Amino acid sequence: MIRYRPIARRAWTWFPPAFALLISAGCAVGPRYSRPSTPVPPAYKETPQNWKVAQPADQVLRGNWWEIYQDPQLNALEAKIEVSNQTLKASEAQFAEARALVRQYRADYYPTVTAGVSASRNRLSKNRPLLGSTTDYTDLVIPADVSYEADVWGRVRYTVEAARAQAQASSADLQAVSLSLHAELAIDYFQARALDAEENLLTSTVTAYQRAFDLTENRYRGGLVSQVDVTQAQTQLETTRAQALDLLVARAQFEHAVAVLTGEPASSFSLPPAPLHATPPVIPPGLPSQLLERRPDIAANERLMAAANAQIGVARSAYFPALTVNASGGFEGTTLANWLTGPSGFAAVGIAAAETVFDAGRRHSISDQARAAYDQSVANYRENVLVAFQEVEDNLAALRLLEQEAKTQDAAVAAAEHSLSLSNNRYRGGVATYLEVITAQSAALVDERTAVQISGRRMVDSVLLIKALGGGWGASGLPVVQSKPAPPSSSGQ
Repeated sequence: MIRYRPIARRAWTWFPPAFALLISAGCAVGPRYSRPSTPVPPAYKETPQNWKVAQPADQVLRGNWWEIYQDPQLNALEAKIEVSNQTLKASEAQFAEARALVRQYRADYYPTVTAGVSASRNRLSKNRPLLGSTTDYTDLVIPADVSYEADVWGRVRYTVEAARAQAQASSADLQAVSLSLHAELAIDYFQARALDAEENLLTSTVTAYQRAFDLTENRYRGGLVSQVDVTQAQTQLETTRAQALDLLVARAQFEHAVAVLTGEPASSFSLPPAPLHATPPVIPPGLPSQLLERRPDIAANERLMAAANAQIGVARSAYFPALTVNASGGFEGTTLANWLTGPSGFAAVGIAAAETVFDAGRRHSISDQARAAYDQSVANYRENVLVAFQEVEDNLAALRLLEQEAKTQDAAVAAAEHSLSLSNNRYRGGVATYLEVITAQSAALVDERTAVQISGRRMVDSVLLIKALGGGWGASGLPVVQSKPAPPSSSGQ
């Protein structure tokens, strides 16, 4: 062992320069990433004519976009999603897992150091060949091994870059899930409110039909009308009552859906009835070019493209030799007295290069697979962009046409109510039959229910438009996930 120390000293004198040479000679062999182009229209086809860019942008959607509806109860329910929704918590855990994976791959930038201790008592066979003078001995060892694969060709670099892009895509997915959950809650809330308004309409209609039935029954007792009129009035009354009860089924389902979204059991959650009286707020769609930065799902697809591009670099690095630096050292002795002394020290260092000579096309197929995966991600990205513009145009068109339909339907309701008033007067005067009254009642009720349903659809489509625009999110909200190794601190942490 005493003769080994000069050899170890000479080995360590050339190891640092060789190690530095490997690091400085590193060169990535993968392609550079740039976002593929995609067609972006200069303006939305369905942009409202009265919308202008605010100066400053005081009408731009913010993070808590649901506050634009100025409904305190909706705001309170939406706030519960961030705290109690289990789907959102699962997405948050998935994002945390993706960030941890980046740290796992970043560890490959550093050497792997292992250490241990062993103690053994050995007895050699006296009949073994070349037996020395000692047959019984003690071996005490404290070894330390260092192994490092130099990232000469960028394999680790591209692996970390792919994991970093995946983590950012996971963050965008988290925001997409959050946006979807908040939008679903708002949709369920407004649909429940629309059903409350429709139920109020049917309840007041039942009251009116009850008075009409009482009037018809009194006229029958006075001999002014036949029993057919009484039967017709009763049929109209009971049918409307059944319609009012049928609404409660759908209304209960929306209430239960809101309970799940807010993280509460449906059995203990209650949404007090409140008729819908709101109208859709003005929602500025912004410029089409901004949509690529405002949609979290588009951002996720773009980050997945970056990850797929990095995987091409990982596949290419397999064509080059792997350079590994190995070093070991420690103390080895026969007793505790000489174990940790200078003569008991040992050390060794070496560099190895390994190249795959023949693999029957495995590396080539892996490279082709990486390129095909990248092409697929590009196609998915461009398709997602096209679908995003479609969704915005769909909801802009729906809001524009529903606004016109609401005005026309209001005129139809007014005409139906006037017709019903005339029919009632004619019936009371004995000029018309009760069939004319029933026809007018049915037409008025249908028009009034349609008007309420249009109001609910307008609110739902306004939420869908906000969702299609990405809510108040922006690509600048993607987290900065460190991809390069940080210098180790003096404390070794």
